[in-house]
Amino acid sequence: MKQKKTILGFAMIIHSLYSYAQQPDQEYNHCTLKTRWHSNMEVTPYPRPQLKRDNWINLNGQWEFAITDSADSKPIEYSGKINVPFPIESKLSGVSKKLNPNQSLWYKRYFNIPHQNGKYLLNFGAVDYEATVYLNGKEIGKHKGGYLPFTIDITNFIKNTNNELVVKVYDPTDTGPNPHGKQTLTPSNIYYTPSSGIWQTVWIENVPQSFISSIKTNPNIDNNTINLNINLNSDYKNKKLELTIYIINDGKIINSKSVLVSKGSNQSILSLSIPDAKLWSPEFPFIYDLKVILSENKKKIDEIDSYFGMRKITIQKDEKGMDRIFLNNKYTYNLGILDQGFWPDGLYTAPSDEALEYDIKAIKLMGFNTIRKHIKIEPERWYYYADKLGILVWQDFVNPPQQLPIGSKVEFENEIQETIEQLYNHPSIVLWTLFNEGWGAYDQERLTKFVKKIDSTRLINGHSGEMLYSDNLLRSQPHKPWMNSDIVDIHTYPFPRNTPNLPGKAKVIGEFGGIGVSTYGHQWNDMQGWGYVQANATELKEKYRQMTDSLKILETNGLSASIYTQPFDVEDEENGLISYDREIIKIPIDTLRALNKKLNPFAENTIYSNFHVAQDIDVNDNDNRFNELLAKYNNGNRDSALLRRLVLIATRQKKQDIVSKIGNDYIEILNDPYSFDNLRLIKYITKSPSDKGFRMFLEKSNQIDKILGNYTSSDVLKPIIKKFELPAFKFEPDKNYDWDKILKDVTNKYGEIGEEAALGRIMIEYSGLLQNKPDWEKFGKYYVLYFKKALKHPEYIINMLSWPIFKHINDPETLRFAATVVKYAIDNWDNSPNTIDTYANLLHKTQQTQKAIEWESKALEQIRGTKDEQTYAETLQKMKDNKPTWPQN
Repeated sequence: MKQKKTILGFAMIIHSLYSYAQQPDQEYNHCTLKTRWHSNMEVTPYPRPQLKRDNWINLNGQWEFAITDSADSKPIEYSGKINVPFPIESKLSGVSKKLNPNQSLWYKRYFNIPHQNGKYLLNFGAVDYEATVYLNGKEIGKHKGGYLPFTIDITNFIKNTNNELVVKVYDPTDTGPNPHGKQTLTPSNIYYTPSSGIWQTVWIENVPQSFISSIKTNPNIDNNTINLNINLNSDYKNKKLELTIYIINDGKIINSKSVLVSKGSNQSILSLSIPDAKLWSPEFPFIYDLKVILSENKKKIDEIDSYFGMRKITIQKDEKGMDRIFLNNKYTYNLGILDQGFWPDGLYTAPSDEALEYDIKAIKLMGFNTIRKHIKIEPERWYYYADKLGILVWQDFVNPPQQLPIGSKVEFENEIQETIEQLYNHPSIVLWTLFNEGWGAYDQERLTKFVKKIDSTRLINGHSGEMLYSDNLLRSQPHKPWMNSDIVDIHTYPFPRNTPNLPGKAKVIGEFGGIGVSTYGHQWNDMQGWGYVQANATELKEKYRQMTDSLKILETNGLSASIYTQPFDVEDEENGLISYDREIIKIPIDTLRALNKKLNPFAENTIYSNFHVAQDIDVNDNDNRFNELLAKYNNGNRDSALLRRLVLIATRQKKQDIVSKIGNDYIEILNDPYSFDNLRLIKYITKSPSDKGFRMFLEKSNQIDKILGNYTSSDVLKPIIKKFELPAFKFEPDKNYDWDKILKDVTNKYGEIGEEAALGRIMIEYSGLLQNKPDWEKFGKYYVLYFKKALKHPEYIINMLSWPIFKHINDPETLRFAATVVKYAIDNWDNSPNTIDTYANLLHKTQQTQKAIEWESKALEQIRGTKDEQTYAETLQKMKDNKPTWPQN
């Protein structure tokens, strides 16, 4: 019988399993951090610059909304207003509410149509994740995919006035089969607040019966031509239609062509020459305007404005025979930065179109020529600014869920194809990234070929960070890395390092850096700033200088590109060069540009008039001010901002006596100690029974849990109770405790929370983990007592404790109880094969063998192809033969 799930060590057992998913449904995004565009949101320009029409109606603005259980029919009433297109979790939505996976979000608004000629198309830039659209009471369309646009022909469903538009949204975030990027219901340092619902522009456009539905541009700089695929809708039937294409340079037509649309075909493929073509590049982002007119009997019926850039990207050998990235047949070092596209007030949605443009301008002014757009698809206008301003874009596909649940592969591959089709025409995009650091990776060789087949005009990075270094330790070593990829891509934190040489592939560093520098007063969460390495601003400048020097040396050895993490802080991640609100820059802009010029010769050429990047950071305003600020406190200053900052610095410096003293004073002066923000800080600094916060969480636990989330008070109090009231977790083979007395005393002093803490501690004691002499009878007794109280919020890994119950205990009642405990874990957070296997074995031991066989078969199916497959298969066979799977004495 396998031994893989015996109690493997103290660190594995003492592990919290409750999650942020248990937060309440009140206001969700409590951060008050704003950008400069927060209160200055202008009317959105036409959202699709490469297929632009003049006749459109913008449906952004206030809609009604409601949240229901996902199985419910339409809501009877709508509970409030929401600003579209901002995610419901964001401040700019006006709602800031969480959407749970078992809920649906409903939108409703009314609109009028000025006239009813031709067709009307309803367009959504993006809805995360699944949208069902109703118009005037009828379902008219569905769409899956949280990052991609979709269009519905509403011609046959509209009336002139008072059209009722309803959109139902289901978004499981990271609990379903959908690609979700770095959104999560359990926020951490590198995963962020979800963005559910409508998060890009909604608009209606009026088109003729026959209209231009899409354009595909393929530049060829080697023969100065542009190849065009122009698609029409299928409604023209046997009409005699003519397409006229104009290529325009600075308002002057430099070439044109007219063609008749063939009968029975809705696609025209043609090529136009461009004399002395001007090539697109970051230092010279030249754009040709393109106008396409559809005519019938020489009468214009549809007109599209578009654009394209003449650009070529390849892997070629330089004069030394090294494989390099070549732009327009010229070696170009891709000096890049990892941009995640999050905003403190809008989350996935930028506060305004100007804000979208700001990000790219700021990155160019810092001296970079490349952006890696990290597992997010932006609105079309972001790519328009990338094209117009001139920045190379490495575009990530949005990763599938890491556990690859049923349906996730199909969804991911559909979205790969849709993403390429959607963004194909943008000259700025020069590379597709398939997978990132193993997140949801599968069939890499096949999928890399799949991407190349769809788009052979760009580079493909089959796996960014497939080889990953952290603090000089190699964390992952692939067997056959970068199969079919054009790129050898490693991640190395914090400092850059050399990459392997593989023939025909360019060497790149897909991520490095990550130096965390806090910007006081400009933080998402002043209690939990994070970076791969923490530093102050002065140290950051010197480290960045060292990194650029290292990169320059690596370039001589064949390195073609590097991607620094990152341009802007994102939530708890404070490793950006600019603060999350875009107000503070951590290295002066001129210094950055000068350093980046070592690798990007054009770094200092970019100039934007009347453009403010950010204010320089105050290099002296950091934790080194502690003694100065403490002196103010000792002199009687009790300003709340001063006390908050002092207590946080003292916490980081591990001066717990000062934390408790100043923390108690801080709580004393608060006008509303039970507000969310104040309770969050009190929770963070409460470390002992003498802290005022301890008494608050003990006496007002129900009130606080309603504000901070279920079991928060228990989370705060139990570690303190265990530290100050219970024997420490350590090996004491000759020590005997009167556990009955300890349990009674702690329960009397701290009530149910104390009782639960003591029961858990006693359970671990009798497991034998701490003394190497388990008492299985008592372990089973306290297992039952503990999980009767703590099943929904355990401190310990259920599977690790339930396996010895199966192995060593024969009492039927205890075994049946353990089965219910494990089943609860499976249903709520842990459906791993190990846990399913434990459940199946418990069922088998309690004579529920047929059911056990069904569950062990599920475990075996999940584990197929791994080294454990044979062990699971043997267990399943024993169950089928009705033989014991537990040790026989």
